[in-house]
Amino acid sequence: MRDYVKLTERDNVAVVTHDVAKGTEIIPGIVTLQDIPQAHKFALVDIPKDGEIIRYGVVLGYALDEIKKGAWINEHMLRLPTSPSVDNMKWGTNIRTDLPEAPRKSFMGYKNPDGFYAGTRNILGIQTTVQCVQGVLNVAVEKIKREILPKYPNVDDVVAVNHAYGCGVAINAPNAKFPIRALQNIAKHPNFGGQLMVVSLGCEKLTVDKLVGEENNTPKNVIVLQDCKGYDAMINAITNMAEKKLQALDKRRREELPLSELLIGMQCGGSDAFSGVSANPSAGYAADMLVQGGATVMFSEVTEVRDGVNFIAERCVSEEVRDKLADEMRWYDNYLAAEQVDRSANPAPGNKKGGLSNIVEKAMGSIAKSGTSPIVEVLSPAERPTKHGMIYAATPASDMVCGPCQLASGIGLQVFMTGRGTPYGLAAAPVIKVCSRNEMKEQWPDVIDISAGAVVTGEKTIQEVGTELFNFILDVASGTKKPYTEQYGLHNFLCIFNPAPIT
Repeated sequence: MRDYVKLTERDNVAVVTHDVAKGTEIIPGIVTLQDIPQAHKFALVDIPKDGEIIRYGVVLGYALDEIKKGAWINEHMLRLPTSPSVDNMKWGTNIRTDLPEAPRKSFMGYKNPDGFYAGTRNILGIQTTVQCVQGVLNVAVEKIKREILPKYPNVDDVVAVNHAYGCGVAINAPNAKFPIRALQNIAKHPNFGGQLMVVSLGCEKLTVDKLVGEENNTPKNVIVLQDCKGYDAMINAITNMAEKKLQALDKRRREELPLSELLIGMQCGGSDAFSGVSANPSAGYAADMLVQGGATVMFSEVTEVRDGVNFIAERCVSEEVRDKLADEMRWYDNYLAAEQVDRSANPAPGNKKGGLSNIVEKAMGSIAKSGTSPIVEVLSPAERPTKHGMIYAATPASDMVCGPCQLASGIGLQVFMTGRGTPYGLAAAPVIKVCSRNEMKEQWPDVIDISAGAVVTGEKTIQEVGTELFNFILDVASGTKKPYTEQYGLHNFLCIFNPAPIT
């Protein structure tokens, strides 16, 4: 097992693979000057005050004071550099065509009537217009699962699409387009098989017409609780409609489909300094194999790519894609500035405890989950893709917000990388957990699906773990395996991105 990881020749810091005691000669001629926690950095050379601190071959920041060779480097010792400009970024200068060969080119999925990406699950999704109906709907869903769902063995689940939007909001504000688009597109999710079911209160601002269109606002699809005569009538209306939808869904069958019908989301959370060494690069390798095989892969999280946006631009296939990328970055810069914050509000305390000193370091590791494939499209939050290949979807970095945005874009499943650990999950799509270090897998053996920790120790390569993940993704997409989040029903509330005012 190796004691440290240095990523590029240019780096003047390295990351320890385990706790290292003060006074350890970790490299010939370099003795640690303090105890250094696992995943944290130490200086490979003397760094003067205001000197560059370099990891991933990029400047993470500037030393606030002189740093001696062998010293522990933490978040309190760096000054954040200026974020890169998004004006006139070079595009198309790093277009790779030599992607790793996908060993499988098909999966077993559910073809959808609308011609969009295929489903990986067969679920009745019950859409809500407003949070007010959640209590009644949750009771009804429990009744449906207990008494009705067992009669329809080809349906995987019944999911209430609960959220906190719909009323008490500035529904016509310009930025209201984000939450409204998200909910409109979640209603059309590929795992719902084209069966639309909506529960409305009756007086909310997000009307049924606005959510699903006037043509879909029919008694066949919509229940208005204020039109029901009491509680029992509400529950009966929901359960009766659900049974009709379940009858239709029960006729769906998996069939062998090309990977071109598969859309995968990549996300990371609870990251540490190993995330960019093991878990995210392994996911990036799997992503490259998926794209090579014809699939579409989506990565996100604006603040966690902002400091590496120039590297993303170099992979954009056209000036138009580059310009959309720049526009999304500018919008988010302005969104943060309006509240007098910037991208330094990310990372979280747990990220720092895991060795990430600042957002630049986090961003360099985060981008690794996108692999090296050409970027064919950039999406605004919750937009649906129109291209096949690697896609950047501009969303907030918050796990609880990014996930619903990716669901709205139509992902059939999500791959989630973590270093510190999180039980996060989605009800509408499976979530695969990949951890960056073996200790995390040992701590949560029945929450983490795949450990990339052997990459850190040098026992496995990124290619080996990436191939393992690729195969697991297709097994989960095909329904032959279930990740732990799905087995246990670890599902988070949908936090819909809403930058518009609340009234």
